[in-house]
Amino acid sequence: MAVPQSDSDVFERLESQVRSYCRGWPTVFDRARGSRLYDESGRPHLDFFSGAGALNYGHNNPVLKHALVDYLERDGVTHALDMATAAKRDFLEVFQETVLEPRELPYKVMFPGPAGTNAVEAALKLARKVKGRETVVFFTNAFHGMSLGSLAVTGNAFKRAGAGVPLVHATPMPFDDRPDGREPGFPWLERLLAGEGSGLDTPAAVIVETVQGEGGINVARSEWLRALAELCERRDMLLIVDDIQMGCGRTGAFFSFEESGITPDIVTLSKSVSGYGLPMSLTLFRPELDIWEPGEHNGTFRGFNPAFVTAAAALEEYWRDGRLEKQTLARGEQVEQALNALVADGPGPAAVRGRGLAWGVEFADPSRAAAVCARAFELGLLLETSGPRDEVAKLFPPLTTSDEELEEGLALFGRAVRETGRPPGSPGR
Repeated sequence: MAVPQSDSDVFERLESQVRSYCRGWPTVFDRARGSRLYDESGRPHLDFFSGAGALNYGHNNPVLKHALVDYLERDGVTHALDMATAAKRDFLEVFQETVLEPRELPYKVMFPGPAGTNAVEAALKLARKVKGRETVVFFTNAFHGMSLGSLAVTGNAFKRAGAGVPLVHATPMPFDDRPDGREPGFPWLERLLAGEGSGLDTPAAVIVETVQGEGGINVARSEWLRALAELCERRDMLLIVDDIQMGCGRTGAFFSFEESGITPDIVTLSKSVSGYGLPMSLTLFRPELDIWEPGEHNGTFRGFNPAFVTAAAALEEYWRDGRLEKQTLARGEQVEQALNALVADGPGPAAVRGRGLAWGVEFADPSRAAAVCARAFELGLLLETSGPRDEVAKLFPPLTTSDEELEEGLALFGRAVRETGRPPGSPGR
């Protein structure tokens, strides 16, 4: 007779080895509300991960949940491909009124599929179609997705190696890391573009994150972004801003590029655009770039109407005025002060960087970041690592986190840093 196996064994028996987050958080989560997840034993975990940026408004946000439940209970359309629906119309109208018009952005809206990588693939495809060229410039430590086109403009060697085929038609350039303190500029790229013997065909586009999330919370300066936008215009290249992780208010403003004053040709959004963790992505672009033929780029799940419902509810609740943006910026200053004080308090962390409520603490010893995140989990705080060597502990609380929860999370993080920095055998507190 077979020995019964626990419910938790099913993950190891049936699920692929590719799973990752569950290895760092070895528990089974059962429910969630606001800034906390609860495992099956009822233990709460303060969430400073936010679904990798997909839960800017927290778990089961009551305003969004009520809108979703009401829609489902009245048998609202769930699946419609790109057919016209009332839910899509409502979202488009609210998106125009709360996001595009106040910022004087004339973008057309495309629903390319359910995930961020779908939005990036559509952006790359459109840029190449418009310009009639193949090459796209990307930046070191960038992350844009796991499908082949998106992976070709991603810098992480481990993820690129999983492609199994050559990743072509993309050229890397250094991100704004300022190793020598020079003024913003692109002398190497300028030389490649100008030189007849450089071997670089004129690119169709440049794709950039204003803050590299998976790359280690690397923050581009506004002047560097403005110089990049000017270069793209001067050299007839389209500028694509990937705002999938840093958009929807993560850095303060709805779009992360607003602070720099640039207007990208194409913008990609996903993650928190639905507001509820439901799959949804957008590719936005200037009207004159809309040269698609009907059906030239499509997909079965590009019209998930429940996501339209929660997305519209989130915009109505949080983006009709500037309260959330001001709150995020104020809390960002609070996080920055706390992390800088932690770094000054003792050895270990090498650097603090971030914007809004996207922060990273880099450790000189890459293994330390993983140890800090593991200890934080034991203390009831969810964090992930990022960076090319996983050397950065990443803090990503929901934008709706309360002041008390933010202070609690920072205290737990500080404790995890201090306790993992002690020599073996040192007493705990």
